[in-house]
Amino acid sequence: MNSEYFFQKLVKWDKKTILKYNGYGGKSFTFLLKGISILGRETIWLTLIVLFMFIWYDRVLFSFIASTFLIGTIIIASIKKLIGRDRPFETLQNIKVLERKPSSRSFPSWHAYNVMSQGLIIIYLNPYPWLIVIIFILIGLVAFSRIQLGVHYPTDVIFGALMGIIGFFVSMFILAPIIINILIYFEQITTIEIQFQKINSLLFENLLYSLFVVGLYIIIMLVAILKKIRDFLSIR
Repeated sequence: MNSEYFFQKLVKWDKKTILKYNGYGGKSFTFLLKGISILGRETIWLTLIVLFMFIWYDRVLFSFIASTFLIGTIIIASIKKLIGRDRPFETLQNIKVLERKPSSRSFPSWHAYNVMSQGLIIIYLNPYPWLIVIIFILIGLVAFSRIQLGVHYPTDVIFGALMGIIGFFVSMFILAPIIINILIYFEQITTIEIQFQKINSLLFENLLYSLFVVGLYIIIMLVAILKKIRDFLSIR
């Protein structure tokens, strides 16, 4: 079996699978998947990065989440631009888009990367059997939602999840330890009292600090809103 034949079979399977499961389960299931799919959006992870750095300081959680997100931003954005694969609704006539139409390229899935990599972080820090089951159920639902909602091919999701596994390991054993050591160094040389794993009192005592944190969250929200506006305008 040569590579060209394999690729053709894969593309055919991609199209057949998304056409089969697009809209699967009806309106109620679609509504559920639209809600669960939010777990893969970058807004949630950016919110947590700010939380664990400036509100409830936790160097480990901040380093794990931030490094995994950074790796994903570099890898996923680069591959999307390099491959430039059209979304299913751009090439297949019978696809129903059941959420807002994304303007970015299809391959690989950013949602799948996010939910896989961050899910593995949660499991790594809390290896309880019941939690592992819940996390993988959520990962599976978010991954399936991208197909069911008509915005990704199955291979987009599979490759995104595989990249999430790679991103997790690179983060845990290479990038996150570096960030942790940098934070420890600054903790030792700073004259500011570091408040570990509790609400930062500066939020109530320093107006500029409070405005800074609020400003960060406003920026995150504005970026999310602007992205929605861009996606809306791109389909006009």
